[in-house]
Amino acid sequence: MLLLARRCSMEKKLIYIDSIPAIIWGKNSSKVYIYVHGKMGNKEEAAFFADIAEKKGYQTISFDLPKHGERQNRNAPCEIWNGKHDLECIGKYVYDNWNNISLYACSIGAYFSLHAYKDKMFEKCLFLSPILDMNYLIQNMFLWFDVCESELKEKGEIETPIETLSWNYYQFVKNNPVKQWITPTYIMYGYRDTLQSEKVIHQFVKNFNCQLTISKDSEHSFMGDTDRNILQNWIKEYI
Repeated sequence: MLLLARRCSMEKKLIYIDSIPAIIWGKNSSKVYIYVHGKMGNKEEAAFFADIAEKKGYQTISFDLPKHGERQNRNAPCEIWNGKHDLECIGKYVYDNWNNISLYACSIGAYFSLHAYKDKMFEKCLFLSPILDMNYLIQNMFLWFDVCESELKEKGEIETPIETLSWNYYQFVKNNPVKQWITPTYIMYGYRDTLQSEKVIHQFVKNFNCQLTISKDSEHSFMGDTDRNILQNWIKEYI
């Protein structure tokens, strides 16, 4: 997911946290949002969000997930173990340097966050098109690309047009469903999202007492003509 950012004149500082390239956006503040992008995103896309956040008194820290942005040519794949490690590194840095911490995460970034930060109590959390049930998505990929579980077990990995299916990743997903999330959370979901069903979203909302907004004409990527305004208004309301 890539939210195209307009040119942004706010203060920003490029840093490296345990070799992870990151940007700190906005004027000094005791309040900050951790921004976790989705697939095909990067740390620069956070400019759109950071501009709104700064007006509310927040800084924003964004970073490149494995195989994204400055890290595209590095070997580490963008999977749960590397993603969780990186989010934990970013989290430690943020908790060492800010007092009031919130979270904004998109798509796969939300899934990584649910595992890396399951014991954290942020001030609040905003999820955009979150992957909340990875098992649901993988089961659908089995159907979409005519793959069976036994075949994946035998081969270990199977390439598909959208993602590589991995037996080890699949085992992690099955054995580690999301059972705990303690942060007050606001979710924006596109009704035309094909990666997570409305039922999956509603179940998570019920389990963890979240606030849900559904955009009836939006897809998972939120890249439609009217989506920027929809997101902007949602962020302004709940940030």
